[in-house]
Amino acid sequence: MGVPEVSEDPNAGAAMRLRAESEGEAGAPVALPSNPKVLGEAKHPRMVVLGVDGLDPDILKEVIERFPNETKNFQALAAQGQGIKDLVTACPPQSPVAWSNFITGMNPGGHGIFDFIHRDPASRGIKASIMNDEPGEDLQLPGTSYKMPWGGSSEPNRTGTPFWSLLGDAGIAADVWRMPINYPVTPGKGLSFPGMMTPAVDSAYGEATLYTTDASVNIGKGRLSLVKNKDGRIATSIGGPTNSFQDIVRKDSEGNEVRLPKPSTVPMTIHITPANDAVAIMIDGGETLVLEPGEWSDFTTITYSMLPMGASDMNGIVRFYLRSIEPEFEMYMSPVNMDPMAPAAVISEPQDAAAELAGDIGLYYTQGMAEDVGAYKKGMLTTEEFMDQVELVYTERNRMLDVALDRYTSSEEGGLLFFYYSTVDLGSHMMWRHTDEEHPDHDAALAAESSEDWSKREGSTWKDSVMDLILRMDPVLGHVRKQVGDDTAIMVMSDHGFAPFRRKFDLNSWLVDEGYLVLKPGFSKELPLGSDGFSEVSLGFAVGKDSEGNVITGSPVDWSKTRAYGVGFNGLYLNLQGREGGESHGETFDGGIVKPGDEEDELLRELKAKLEALVDPKDGEKPVLRCDIATDVYTGDRVAEAPDIQVGYNSGYGNSDEAAVGRITSDWLTDNLGGTFNGSHLMSPDVVAGILITNQTVKTQTQTLADLTATIMDFYGLAIAPGMVGQNIFE
Repeated sequence: MGVPEVSEDPNAGAAMRLRAESEGEAGAPVALPSNPKVLGEAKHPRMVVLGVDGLDPDILKEVIERFPNETKNFQALAAQGQGIKDLVTACPPQSPVAWSNFITGMNPGGHGIFDFIHRDPASRGIKASIMNDEPGEDLQLPGTSYKMPWGGSSEPNRTGTPFWSLLGDAGIAADVWRMPINYPVTPGKGLSFPGMMTPAVDSAYGEATLYTTDASVNIGKGRLSLVKNKDGRIATSIGGPTNSFQDIVRKDSEGNEVRLPKPSTVPMTIHITPANDAVAIMIDGGETLVLEPGEWSDFTTITYSMLPMGASDMNGIVRFYLRSIEPEFEMYMSPVNMDPMAPAAVISEPQDAAAELAGDIGLYYTQGMAEDVGAYKKGMLTTEEFMDQVELVYTERNRMLDVALDRYTSSEEGGLLFFYYSTVDLGSHMMWRHTDEEHPDHDAALAAESSEDWSKREGSTWKDSVMDLILRMDPVLGHVRKQVGDDTAIMVMSDHGFAPFRRKFDLNSWLVDEGYLVLKPGFSKELPLGSDGFSEVSLGFAVGKDSEGNVITGSPVDWSKTRAYGVGFNGLYLNLQGREGGESHGETFDGGIVKPGDEEDELLRELKAKLEALVDPKDGEKPVLRCDIATDVYTGDRVAEAPDIQVGYNSGYGNSDEAAVGRITSDWLTDNLGGTFNGSHLMSPDVVAGILITNQTVKTQTQTLADLTATIMDFYGLAIAPGMVGQNIFE
């Protein structure tokens, strides 16, 4: 990339330097230099957009009021413009939706992303929204146990052209670093790195592994590897993706052969030396790592062999955290990330940029959600360990920013630089309960524990963690301002804000209670946790026992009587004639029963009115603030694909994870307990506005994500593309 190798310690250097730019010897803040970096003449005007996911305008104002000396850069940038402004977020305010609005300048009716999850209209089953995957067929190679994958496809579901590609078509350089929902990565004239929704090697989000000798450990559905210590030696393996070239043949209860995908593994041996209070981790074909308890490793490369003699190898990278050696061995391993030196898929444009970046800063997280919220939710990491891992990601991102700024400021092209931080968003999701004394999962004793080791701020506790996450962004902004100078247009933006998530709403459970979703005879909603009965009841499948002890399997829903159902974090669908039901993956499903037209419209208004009138029996609050009917809020060619209603939850409420994937739980309102996201933004757009701070003059009364896209286009003298819905906020 034409930049020198970064020499700082990867675990501390960049973070220390960024802090030093905003703090003196004793931690006292210092002003930015009076002579910021002066850049030479550039071919195109310069603009830097700093994307801080989840930065809430009201919370930032609280942070500034409480820590005025530690937020000088936020204050200075706000003073150059017109203060801290609300940025109208997407409907619904989910990251894939909001970032797609910004990327394309469209609303969801144009780009087609309405949720993390959407449904297959035929089966009413769930599908991931970002990609359209169609299975192929396998050709068995004669005389061997191997097969050749054939056919199939995987294409992005989002439509619309990213703004940096439009800039590139006009000859304007744009470097886009870690942009969410940019996988498969979209090129332009410049660098392009994907962020959120970039898969790990083994799955979309990646799965961490906990290795332990303690048979009593329970991490729910987490990936647990129970190992044995034999005289200081543990022989185990690292799991990986399924081998697309080979199956395992098993026999079912009737003796029929069943072919199952063969998982890939890499042997790993762990040598324990209690006398030295350390372990040596030996990975087949790789390097040996030495760790002490409480220590994180760097990333190390592993290689999966898919075909004999290296005919098809796949690389990945992992890092370890050693929790303990005695009395029980316990070690965390990260999800298997793609190796940027030899990625299993394209993770940068140009394609060699990923490897060049690794040459500059070392191996780095390539999976989209680097902060391992999944491991924390499952109890695989403690609060302290999770926040240490958040620190690793933050520090890594700072080192990337150094490379990005050096490249940008040294170029005579000028143009656009976009750089993204996930720290505030993912950290706030998991740490909110510590800051919120009204949260049902709040632990006062834990909240009062010192967090100084993580925050490096005297007197900090976990109760302050959300504010401390935001404080981390001030030196980042200061570094950007110092490097690019006063003549560069700067925008700090977030896709949405944050609010408490104290009570879980199960939309499908409510629909059952109200008679809109009807279960077949013999089926009932899930019983409360801890009760005997159905282990899981969902729109597509259930298994369990009825009241007489008979095993029941299959879909519990009577689609001939069902008028509405929920899929996704905000979506409600009608069981509409001519749209729902039909063929899916070789099966035929019942069609819809709600007639299009007057019956459809009447039902939509009825559901909207009932949901908006709901009252929480616990405290009298309204769980639902507003319901948006798709045809009222969306425009574009793909409105027909939208949920018929987007349910906008009030502050404190949100659809449960279970309901999002079609589960029908016992109660429609429950306390949000047990480690799920305890702060959220999957609510009404009214309660989780994003943020805009800029050194430019804003002339509009309100600003949307699509407006920012239009502003970028106009800043470079380009007309907005067909389908874009925003306006220039600087004019």
